[in-house]
Amino acid sequence: MRAFHSTWTRPFFARNQGASFSMEPFELLTTALSALQWRRLGGSITMVTDGAGAAYYRMLGLEVLWDGGVRTELDRIPAGIDPCVYWAAGKLFALQQMELPCVMIDTDFIVWHDIAGLLQGYDCAAIHREEIVDSIYPSLEAFSFNADLGLAELDWTVQPLNTALAYFSSKELRDRYCKMAIQIMRHSPDARDALIYMVFAEQRLLAMLARTYSVLELSSVEALFTSGQKLFTHIWGFKQQMRECPEAQDAFCRRCAARLTRDFPAETSVIRRIPMLKSYF
Repeated sequence: MRAFHSTWTRPFFARNQGASFSMEPFELLTTALSALQWRRLGGSITMVTDGAGAAYYRMLGLEVLWDGGVRTELDRIPAGIDPCVYWAAGKLFALQQMELPCVMIDTDFIVWHDIAGLLQGYDCAAIHREEIVDSIYPSLEAFSFNADLGLAELDWTVQPLNTALAYFSSKELRDRYCKMAIQIMRHSPDARDALIYMVFAEQRLLAMLARTYSVLELSSVEALFTSGQKLFTHIWGFKQQMRECPEAQDAFCRRCAARLTRDFPAETSVIRRIPMLKSYF
């Protein structure tokens, strides 16, 4: 099963003027586990990034993570896409370029067991649905667009699909989704609330367009964050805690390093030489 990661560096540079691109230790370690574990299960994975992202991974020696290679299509994202509002736009531009069927995986998401059999026969799959909360998923009236995108005709009652992991086999659905999401990004020059605009274009729109397709929900929010489930790990909600608590970050990174050492000794010989990661091995 083909999969891809994506790294778009323009949001980093928009927030950190004059800085060199970098990632936090826990981000690098989960990226490595996500890619290598997917390959261990028999899949192939590609990194879709831009020139700055590719140079960064090369500098660290991490291009070995992706057997499908490191591609730089994200250099072509139009300058008019606001990277502060649409910080996850890169994954949608990457998805647009991928051969189907494929799985889109965030670099902070790890799949521990083979899910290929679960996906068979579905047009689309996502990790879970999300509740429609007004502060995150408001009505159409909360948005401002400078063109009629036909959004009023969509079903606003469908629960959004979380795309930390998403699968696509239907080219028709993928193409409609990417095209409309990019139109949303290009026609919202007055957007200021990064949360509601990004999750609308990325997650709610997908659910709206997929309403008439066969869609699999691989888990639920509740199941994903219970200790009993062993299929997936998603650290999104734990990142801020690690930033605020060095002890928590240190413990997490040491656990990742131990897992990498045990399961992927060849690649770990490269990873453990990265200066910011040495202390965890």
